[in-house]
Amino acid sequence: MATTNGRTVTVFGGTGFLGRRIVRHLRHREFIVRIASRHPDRGHRLFGPDDPQLQSVEADIHDERSVADALAGAYGVVNAVSLYLERGQETFHSVHVESAQRVAAKARLAGVERLVHVSGIGADAASPSRYIRKRGEGELAVRAAFVEALFIRPAVMFGPDDAFLTNIVKLLRQLPIYPMFGRGRTRLQPAYVEDVAEAVARVMRRAETHSTIFEFGGPRVYSYEQFLRAVAHQAGLAPLLIPIPFGVWHALAWASEILPGPPLTRNQVELMQIDTVSSPETPGFVELGISPHSVEAILKKMLSNRD
Repeated sequence: MATTNGRTVTVFGGTGFLGRRIVRHLRHREFIVRIASRHPDRGHRLFGPDDPQLQSVEADIHDERSVADALAGAYGVVNAVSLYLERGQETFHSVHVESAQRVAAKARLAGVERLVHVSGIGADAASPSRYIRKRGEGELAVRAAFVEALFIRPAVMFGPDDAFLTNIVKLLRQLPIYPMFGRGRTRLQPAYVEDVAEAVARVMRRAETHSTIFEFGGPRVYSYEQFLRAVAHQAGLAPLLIPIPFGVWHALAWASEILPGPPLTRNQVELMQIDTVSSPETPGFVELGISPHSVEAILKKMLSNRD
């Protein structure tokens, strides 16, 4: 096992839902961590000022100079920046393709030894969905710029303060009749965010250096309907699930995107139309020695903490 003492890892997006967990897991493995974000004060708020091995620096992934500065002297880099809603200059292309390529190219120039790029299961440069297509194009751009790049493709992630499971529980409590995406047949394999963060930390420590794609899905594959029933059961609810055609969801999402914090976006609807299940041929949690947590176990803990 490679020694990690004194090695700095720069984490772009280190204050986000997954990113801040990656920071903690890297620190647990004794890396020095540099959190690169546009709002370094967020890093101070999240992690406190007491750890000298944790630095919060201002960096904008759209800006070459600030990306280069954030990478100076780093052993590794994790790009955990993601965008779910396009706004002005912040587009799926600018974030998931151009900026991902920028981080990879600057990492190569800076002599960074290991680059971990966070993407998503289903990323595909040939997809009709803009979001999924740009994720796929981003992977290709990163690999072209940094040949040994490692790719992390999580399934939909859940955990405390997420925008997925927490919202579903809240809506199931509020709505005795629950509208389902389509017929509820889309297959998903939710992954616990802490398991994914631990996987990133283990990938950063691995001895092997050749480019690899990892896919991380939880211990169980559900249809969307099965998933809703499992969550409702855990929360002590018995909602009536009603199928709603995807065309209706697209129209609702389009209207919703006008709002400042839209409850539903078109790319979320598109993602609910494709199965997000890890491929058995692709390395995942098992290869890294991680036994992933189930939705039921974590939700039970989340609900008991709430009550």
